[in-house]
Amino acid sequence: MWPVVGGATIAVCGWLLYKELRGLSLDDVWDSLTAISPTHWVLAGLSTLVAYAALAGYDRIALMHLGRSVNLWFITVTSFTTYALSHNIGASVISGGVVRYRAYSSKGLSGREIGGLIAICSFTFALGTLLLAGVVLILKPHITDRFGEGFPLSVSSATGYGILVLIGIYVAVSFLRPRPITIGSTQLTYPSPKVVLSQMVIGPVELIGAAGIIYFALPEAGNPGFIVVLGIFLASFSAALISHAPGGLGVLELVFVMGLPDMDPADVIAALLVFRLFYLLIPFAMALGVIFVFERTQFRAGRSAEP
Repeated sequence: MWPVVGGATIAVCGWLLYKELRGLSLDDVWDSLTAISPTHWVLAGLSTLVAYAALAGYDRIALMHLGRSVNLWFITVTSFTTYALSHNIGASVISGGVVRYRAYSSKGLSGREIGGLIAICSFTFALGTLLLAGVVLILKPHITDRFGEGFPLSVSSATGYGILVLIGIYVAVSFLRPRPITIGSTQLTYPSPKVVLSQMVIGPVELIGAAGIIYFALPEAGNPGFIVVLGIFLASFSAALISHAPGGLGVLELVFVMGLPDMDPADVIAALLVFRLFYLLIPFAMALGVIFVFERTQFRAGRSAEP
């Protein structure tokens, strides 16, 4: 089902993007790429490191909640490989779940624990997205106008405050230490304050780092500032994940071109190419190497354990 959904999304977004970019040539995009200064290339690369370092924190937080201890280096490599693959392949819960199961089962985690880990990582991402979305709507309530006729500024601001209030309630309840809820044979435990506060930091840092790649690759002419770029990134990246399109192909580009009407489309596409190179393609190539080494090690371990 996922390839069909992803393929249909790519086709629709590709057609809409074609309508937006008619008349744009490859030479225009190449000129925009070469116009990016060396300093901004370096800053985009550093933003990538920040994003992937924070992604490792997702797994760390989940394991903390589950009460399981795993080597930090192993967590970092597993998290990097998981997200490098899932971001490119699409259907992230499934594709990432396969990698996590292969990795963490070798450390003694059960299938139920790994399922809980995946759920907590997904929730941390959603929490970070909502937190930043609330902040963006408060600071830049007019951002909704970039995608057509948006809500009145007062409604956008009120929505932002409402989101932050809900997140504040989530944080406050953690300090009350509510009792676990048992559903069948599954026990749901409310996260501790240490876990919740870690989520409040790691989720936003990862998204800020990823959005920073695009921001630093954009020129100053027509650039609306980091907060607006961050808001557009939150919308585009969330849409890409929901669409299950591999790498969000077409979805990211369409949302950004629509969200930055005052900028040269060639500059926007060039910035997204930098994002795909740093955040998607290079990590994907590295992740394939990690999987090869891991599976080879597991195979040899299995052979040596045979009588």
